[in-house]
Amino acid sequence: MSIEERLAEARLVPVIALPRAEDAVPLCEALGAGGLRCAEMTFRTAAGREGLKLAVERFPDFLVGAGTVTTPEEAKQAADAGARFAVAPGTNPHVIETALAAGLPFSPGVCTPSDIEAALACGVTLLKFFPAEAAGGVKFLKAIAAPYKHRGVRFVPTGGINEKNAAAYLAMKEVVAVGGSWIVASELLEARDWKEVERRTAIAMAALKA
Repeated sequence: MSIEERLAEARLVPVIALPRAEDAVPLCEALGAGGLRCAEMTFRTAAGREGLKLAVERFPDFLVGAGTVTTPEEAKQAADAGARFAVAPGTNPHVIETALAAGLPFSPGVCTPSDIEAALACGVTLLKFFPAEAAGGVKFLKAIAAPYKHRGVRFVPTGGINEKNAAAYLAMKEVVAVGGSWIVASELLEARDWKEVERRTAIAMAALKA
């Protein structure tokens, strides 16, 4: 399947800011036990790159992506670490070009029609809508998505997504999946509370399927 198809199957992309690289393995085990085999390891922490590599090596069937990829060098690092996809908060043509040249599916962040057109000019149509809630939520996304339906543009909203509003985004056919951190909250990562991660994941997946 394509990355878009696999994201659509997952429906939820947990956004993970790892405090320790070695936690990537038990974290993915907890996500998998809860019914989700997808994860985004952000490059916001020093542990992100190594954690991503460990997760890819241990769980080859997981859809593990790199997040907050904001420079061409980070795009290369993500590809070298084995990331299946990468995302960014904004649209930088140089980063997109580097990622695509490395064979790494890339979803730049967009928040306006101009952002969408800049991404389209770079040849990408699967986009991260960020910051989703702060920008205006579902109502705003519907408004900016409408003029580009014929271009095949689809979105992964991220930013302020939680168990209360995820379903509203997923009800849009232009939305492939949603990104969020509530099932992998920072306090759970710090405490290494994998049982709670598993519990939250199972609840979220049951709710999204319903």
